[in-house]
Amino acid sequence: MDLDRDVLLQTFLEETQENLAQMEQALVALEASPSDDEAIRAVFRGAHTIKGNAATLGFRAVAEFAHAFEDVLARVRERALAPSTALTSLLLRALDVLREAVPLAVEGAEALPPASEAVREALARAREGALDEGRVAPAGEEARSSPDEHAPLGGGEGRVLEGRTLRVDVDRLDRMLRLAGEIAISRGRLRELLDRDAAARDALETHREADRLFLDLQEQIMEARLVPLGPVFRRHQRTVRDVGLAVGKQVALVVEGDEVEVDMAVVEHLRDPLTHMIRNAIDHGIEAPEARARLGKDPCGRITLRARRDSGSIVMEVEDDGAGLDLERIREVGAARGFDTARMRDADLRALIFASGFSTAATVTDLSGRGVGMEVVRRNVDLLRGTIAVESRPGQGTTISVRVPLTLAIIDGFQVQIGGGGGQTYVIPLDTVVECMELQPSSGERADDHGVIDVRGEAVPFLRLGGVFGLGAGDGEPRARENVVVVKHEDRLAGIAVDALLGQSQTVIKPLSKMFRGLPGVAGSTILGNGRVALILDVPALLREATGRRSAGAGPGPGEAAP
Repeated sequence: MDLDRDVLLQTFLEETQENLAQMEQALVALEASPSDDEAIRAVFRGAHTIKGNAATLGFRAVAEFAHAFEDVLARVRERALAPSTALTSLLLRALDVLREAVPLAVEGAEALPPASEAVREALARAREGALDEGRVAPAGEEARSSPDEHAPLGGGEGRVLEGRTLRVDVDRLDRMLRLAGEIAISRGRLRELLDRDAAARDALETHREADRLFLDLQEQIMEARLVPLGPVFRRHQRTVRDVGLAVGKQVALVVEGDEVEVDMAVVEHLRDPLTHMIRNAIDHGIEAPEARARLGKDPCGRITLRARRDSGSIVMEVEDDGAGLDLERIREVGAARGFDTARMRDADLRALIFASGFSTAATVTDLSGRGVGMEVVRRNVDLLRGTIAVESRPGQGTTISVRVPLTLAIIDGFQVQIGGGGGQTYVIPLDTVVECMELQPSSGERADDHGVIDVRGEAVPFLRLGGVFGLGAGDGEPRARENVVVVKHEDRLAGIAVDALLGQSQTVIKPLSKMFRGLPGVAGSTILGNGRVALILDVPALLREATGRRSAGAGPGPGEAAP
């Protein structure tokens, strides 16, 4: 029986990615505990597997490099070499060479990447006990080439059950989920038709039974997409180690809640934000070992990655035990950038760290200072319809909490309408809705597209949704009746004025085409039971719009954030 070589190559790529990730974690653990025999055995097994697989597939250069790597590991296993910081850095660089070389070999390249020769020579010296520590890795080299940024996305860690791994192609799962979405749309249309026909009660009952079966299927498909966060969190051990070395700090990573599972699409969106938050915590939060010792702290700082489920959301926390945020410095920098920091609450000051280009660093380094990293965090969390909260304790540390949905495929939505019976329907994510209230008519006054309403004694800005999308707002005509949907994002409230409230429904999210991506105020689309398309609103963007118009007195364009 002939084996499909393409399938073999894909399996080799996936297995190598998993082996390299496990070897990386074991090397970091070995550096912290040089007597950990299981860690060195784990690295050795991974290297031997990669060497054997590469040789079987005819990738001679990769197999030879893995053999050189294995020779050094054999000396460590025999206790002829001690796993020092310099040796660990070299072995991690060798893993980076393999991480780059294997995909190239699969694509047909016969030679290794250019960086491999210097690493191979260093491995040969290390094997003989002549490692030149000064030539292993310049400060910050590993931090800039962290595998978290370059590792291929979408491979995942597999679905593990009782020690067995089941590989499921992501595209196949996506097709199953899209099919379930189409069934949901047809189900909604069928329900509308059955509700109109009083003689179809038996068919309606059958439809309800099919509904139950469909929901079971949908739940099973969604659960198949869930992956545990533990392996994702532990991959950041390399980031913590390398960034700590680059800035001359001792830092340990603690992982809690690693059994919590989340949709793999959510994981992919959170890779970069987690990396940026960790780097920021080490560079700005954790003090130097000498400073920590003077304060009576452990010279080795601690960063904790924590996860837990809360209703239909996942809460992830990045906590450090460093100096905490310097609110006065943030206030000073914010004022210099044009923010009205004199009237800001502490929570608003803490939120400034996510503003575009905002940085309290005195100088720009390879790791920070340009105000880009935390902006990436904010943008990716917004794309996930998530929220961020920051808590800081002077001298004790900072905790950044990210709350995101368990899945990105299906949400509970609240349908609203602009215009009469033939008007346009929009969907607001239900988890952002606080309450609905009637907006009193303006009694002949001009019907502006924004204003302020009183919500139990609090002045809350609102937008007329028709004005945001150019559907007749600002025409000077008073509305006979309007409703306001009060929404919340993080700790801010805003109102969305609409003509009709249609109620709650389960919403299957359809991605927008390239032409409409980035459309202000829109997060996606869905197909309603009547076959029409409805836009899903981007609540954070609309909230920033409402706040911006209130502070400016006139409107910037939709989706533009006011300072």
